[in-house]
Amino acid sequence: MNLKLECEREADGRWLAEVPELPGALAYGSSPEEAMTKAEVLALRVLAEQLEHGEIRPVDIRISRPLAA
Repeated sequence: MNLKLECEREADGRWLAEVPELPGALAYGSSPEEAMTKAEVLALRVLAEQLEHGEIRPVDIRISRPLAA
């Protein structure tokens, strides 16, 4: 499973990172790194929940980050 983090700056100055392949896996931060780290943690929690409930089977996971935000 290949997941991709996307990050952009909002009009209010906060950074928003999301994993488009997992609806709702998004997080805000005061820097791109903080936002992407929070979104990555959330994505892993979502996948763990799905595994625990039998919604997905175990697979290799790769999360890629943008080179620069």
